Amino acid sequence: MILGPLTMNAWNHTNEPNFMLMGMTDSKEIQLVLSVLFLLIYLVTVLGNIGMMLIIRLDAQLHTPMYFFLTHLSFLDLSYSTVITPKTLENLMSSIKNISFMGCFIQLYFFVLLAAAECFILSSMAYDRYTAICNPLHYPVIMSTRRCHILIIVSYMIGAMDSSVTVFCLSKLNFCNSKF
Repeated sequence: MILGPLTMNAWNHTNEPNFMLMGMTDSKEIQLVLSVLFLLIYLVTVLGNIGMMLIIRLDAQLHTPMYFFLTHLSFLDLSYSTVITPKTLENLMSSIKNISFMGCFIQLYFFVLLAAAECFILSSMAYDRYTAICNPLHYPVIMSTRRCHILIIVSYMIGAMDSSVTVFCLSKLNFCNSKF
């Protein structure tokens, strides 16, 4: 059996430990402006969501199901920002623009978890408003504290299951293709 020379479309089966992140721009000035802009947006998001959660927690008149769900929605928004923004800022500010496979999958896991949980919390909020409008006399019984907690727990559990399935399926893919 005679083997010929390797061709350009031969597969590279090395095991790269990182994903290379492509930057938005190579200009250092634009990267600085973007990093300052993202940092300011992140700080406003963090302060706004923490402020909303504190106000709802401190004011006894806001201890209703609608504000309970709104508190969790603020927590999810804060968590979204915290999952994505620090790595984005690191990518903009440093010359090393990569993320490990494990880091990427952890970030993806939490992002999908939060996205799915947000969808179900928004659905719970819609159910809460529907009940308040269509059944105002039965509202306190239907939207009890126990039911609100169950809706929140189920939302996070569905988010965790969805995220686990997504990350498991993606981890089975082959990310090491030809470098050419």
